[in-house]
Amino acid sequence: MVKIGVVLGSVRSKLGEAIFNYLQSKYTDTPDVQYDWIKLDDFPLEPYRHEETPLSEGIQGLKSNERRWLSQLNGEDGYIFLTPEYDHAIPGSLKNALDYVGPEVNRKPVQIISYSYYSDGGMLAAESFVEILQMLKMIVLPTPVLLWNADDNFTQTGQLLPDSANSDHFSERLDEAFHEISFYTRVLNENPFK
Repeated sequence: MVKIGVVLGSVRSKLGEAIFNYLQSKYTDTPDVQYDWIKLDDFPLEPYRHEETPLSEGIQGLKSNERRWLSQLNGEDGYIFLTPEYDHAIPGSLKNALDYVGPEVNRKPVQIISYSYYSDGGMLAAESFVEILQMLKMIVLPTPVLLWNADDNFTQTGQLLPDSANSDHFSERLDEAFHEISFYTRVLNENPFK
């Protein structure tokens, strides 16, 4: 069995919570895959101030919440990051959380899901995210999921409104994304890079 961490990368988005709730209700564990539902808000991280560069040396003097964040990521075999678009990029809190990360995510697959209240679906956030994840030596799946005008499609309790425009497309695209990350996570877990 592989473990896939689904990370809500916003600490203030009601829309993000709604989509996260939908994903959590729809995608449940199988005999092959366990999903860990991770909210960035559960790991309140101060701006990164350690002297070390995590990609080249271990961080000294980690606080308990910093250690928990890195331990959570280390225990996953693959990832889905759910992010809004803030000013054409990912939220600062998500970027800061990734500044702590080093070998914990090395050569593990990751799928990006971006969402927006607007018609671009967070396309620029997804695009800006790829370089960060690649710098962390993650294997970024080639096609992000873009959820545009998403507030018209999801209820706060985690339901996808069937009669809303794009809901069928969103459901199909999310199914594809979860299938793809599950496939690549299993393949890479069974065939680690040496």
